[in-house]
Amino acid sequence: MAAMTCTTGSIVRNRLLAALPEAERQQLLSRMQRVEFSVGDILFGEGRRPPYVYFPVTAVVSLLHSDSDGVCTEVAAVGNEGMLGVTTLLGVGESPRRALVQNSGWAYRMNGAALREEFMRGGQVQQLLLRYIQALLTMMGQVAVCNRRHSIEQQMCRWLLLNLDRTDSRELTMTHERLASLLGVRREGITEAARRLQAAGFIIYRRGHITVASRDGIEASACECYGVIRRVYEQLHIRPSCAQARPAASGGSGSSPGGGFGHALAPSPA
Repeated sequence: MAAMTCTTGSIVRNRLLAALPEAERQQLLSRMQRVEFSVGDILFGEGRRPPYVYFPVTAVVSLLHSDSDGVCTEVAAVGNEGMLGVTTLLGVGESPRRALVQNSGWAYRMNGAALREEFMRGGQVQQLLLRYIQALLTMMGQVAVCNRRHSIEQQMCRWLLLNLDRTDSRELTMTHERLASLLGVRREGITEAARRLQAAGFIIYRRGHITVASRDGIEASACECYGVIRRVYEQLHIRPSCAQARPAASGGSGSSPGGGFGHALAPSPA
């Protein structure tokens, strides 16, 4: 895990940070470092208080829950739409989750106590982060519903869409076995779901790489959970953050690889 000083003049590619007013954003960036992650890196473990908070940019991190047998299931994932280290921010002690890097890349890192200090001042930083926590909790609740009520194929499509929204690529590095572990299902179920999606022309699977050939097809095959999670961000005073951002639509998403996280959360009006 390599770290380097973060320059405040650089383009902010974490959409949560980008939603802050300029003065507040530069104040936080002046206290951050850029860190590089590889697949499998653990940012923090269960039962420990993370010393840092992270704002991913190109990295994607899974929040995992372990059962008594040591089997881990993904309860949420965080990419450039959010942050990791909510328990540290709120000062509630040990984390109940493990944070494991799913896609290699980089993130902004900040001392947790320093961010909590800024948070406790109130103002735009506190307002935005509280509303982000609400969005994260909504996502976790919807993922729990999805894992309980919907088919493996629908769960897989929801997972694909959420992860496409965090990247600029149509290709995701993921084996059937690893995805089955994240979703808490049998590997054979993922293999069968992938076979049906590939036969329909929606994905191409080769040696641990899933390429989405038709986002429209994946969205049509997904359950409503992806839309619920997407809308919770759109409802929180979202503004476009980049050229590829597009207005919300109730139907398919065309050829753009991005989706619901192609926007930034903006602070509420005072």
